[in-house]
Amino acid sequence: MSRVTIASGSQLSADAGAAIADAGGNAVDAAIGAAIVSMCTEPGIIAPGASGYLTIWDPESEPVVIDAYAEMPGRGLRPERFGQGGTEVHIDYGGGMTTVVGAGSVATPGAFAGFGVASERFGAVPWEEILRPAVDVAETGFPISSASGQYLVYSHEKVFGWQQESYRAIHHPDGRPLQVGETAHIPGLAASLSQIGQEGPDSLYTGSLGQAIADAIQRGGGLLNADDLAAYEAIVREPVRITIDDWDVVTNPPPAVGGAALAAMLLLVDDHPFREWTTDELTHLIEAQRAVFEYRIRELDEVADRSEPAQRLLEAARLGEPGRLLDSPSTIHTSAVDGDGLACAVTVSAGYGSGLMVPGTGLWMNNSLGEVELNRSGFHAQEPGARLISNMAPTVARHKDGTVLAIGSPGADRITSALCCVLVNFLHVGMSLSDSIDASRVHYERFQGVPTVSHEPGLAVEAPEGLELRRFPDKSMYFGGVQAALFSPAAGLYANADPRRAGGTARGGVA
Repeated sequence: MSRVTIASGSQLSADAGAAIADAGGNAVDAAIGAAIVSMCTEPGIIAPGASGYLTIWDPESEPVVIDAYAEMPGRGLRPERFGQGGTEVHIDYGGGMTTVVGAGSVATPGAFAGFGVASERFGAVPWEEILRPAVDVAETGFPISSASGQYLVYSHEKVFGWQQESYRAIHHPDGRPLQVGETAHIPGLAASLSQIGQEGPDSLYTGSLGQAIADAIQRGGGLLNADDLAAYEAIVREPVRITIDDWDVVTNPPPAVGGAALAAMLLLVDDHPFREWTTDELTHLIEAQRAVFEYRIRELDEVADRSEPAQRLLEAARLGEPGRLLDSPSTIHTSAVDGDGLACAVTVSAGYGSGLMVPGTGLWMNNSLGEVELNRSGFHAQEPGARLISNMAPTVARHKDGTVLAIGSPGADRITSALCCVLVNFLHVGMSLSDSIDASRVHYERFQGVPTVSHEPGLAVEAPEGLELRRFPDKSMYFGGVQAALFSPAAGLYANADPRRAGGTARGGVA
C-alpha cells in the first residue's frame, strides 16, 4: 500500500478518496471514488448520469486515456423522434447562457463504464470498496457545496423545476432552494449506488437500473433507449503527448477537442521564454488562445472525424505559427497521485443538467445533447453512436526527475484556458503549484458574438486590436476550478484545490 494525495471539487469528495486509500486503494481507486462522491453530492454542477475522461499514467507502462464520454443516442428510432423532448432555457450564469433541458437533452452516459475499465485495469481494491464512501454519504445526506449553491441560484427553477422528483430533492416545502451548507437527502440514491457497487457498472447499462433510465427517458420523449445503453463501451485511447521544457505532458485525444487545444496553446507559449506576466507576455498568451479557439470553432466543432484537423492544429503549434491557425459546462475534476508514481486525472461532466431524475433511483441525468456550445450543428444533429465533442482535458505531466503531476479543471470552454494559465505558470514560469493555481487568469472567447478577452483582476491586460475587454471584479469559478496532485521523489506528496471552486485535498494510505 502507498500513500495517496487527492485534490477534488469538495472536501467531502477528497475525504472519500482518502478513505479508499486507507482501505488499500491506489491513486486510480481514490480518484474514481472521489469523482463518484462529487457526482452524487454537487447537484447542478454534476450528476450521476455523467460522462468524462480518465488520464492515467503508471510509471511502469505507457500512459492511456479512457474515453468514457457521452454518446449520441437514438438507435432504432424513427427519424421523426429526433428533435423532440427538449426545452430551451436561458440562465443568467456567467453573464448569461442558453441551454436545453428535458428528456430529449440526455445523451448516453459513460462515466461509470469508464470507471469500471480503470478499476479493472489499474485498481488495487474491489469495485464495491470504491463505491462505499458514496453509499455512506447518500445514506446520511450531504451539505450543499458552495459551487452547487451558487449555480442553483440561477438554475433551481429553470433546470430543476419541471419534474417533481427533481424539484423536491433540492427545495424546501415552501419552494426555497437549498442553501450552501444545508443538508440534501436524495431518496433512492443510496440504494442505487449500493446496487452499482454489488453488480458493477453493467447495472447501469444492461441491468435493472439501465432499464429504469431508458424507460424514464422514453416516457419523457427523449432518445436514449436500452439499445443505446447496451451498446456503450468505454474506449482506451493513446493520449496527445507533447514536451514542455523538461516535462512530458499527456492529455486526451480526439474525438475530444480539449486536449488538443490545450496542447496547442502550451506549444505556442513554450517558444516564448518569459518569466513574468508583463503586458507583452499576456498579449502573447491571448494571441495563442485566440488562434487555438478560432481554429477550433472553424475546423473542429462541427466535423465528425476530428483526428486530421487536430493533427494540423498540433503541427502548426509545434512550428510556433499562431497566424497559420487564424488563417486556415458544468464539470468536476479530481486528481490523485501516489507514492509509487501512479497518477490519475479524472474529469466528468453532466452539462448544465437536464433536470431529469430517474424516478425511484435518485439518479439525475445529463443534458449533454442540450449544451449549445458543444452541439453547434444543431439539436440531435449527430448520428446515433457518435461520441459528442468535449472541452475536457484531464492531464498528467511527468518530469525527467520522476516528479509527476495530475491536473484538470471544470469550466466548459474555459477548461483549456484555465489549464493553460496554470501549466504555463508551473511548468514554464517556475511558480509553485499553489501560486500557479491561485494566479489570475485570462480567457479568449466570443462573448455574445463579440471576440473578447475576459480576465480576472490583477493582470496588466490590454486587448489586441479587434478584441473587447471584459474584466471580472473578483476571481471567479467562471475561470475554472483547477485541481492538482503532485508526487516528487524528493519532496513527497502534495495537492492543491482551486479556491475558486472551494475544493478540498486529502491524504490516505500508509507508507
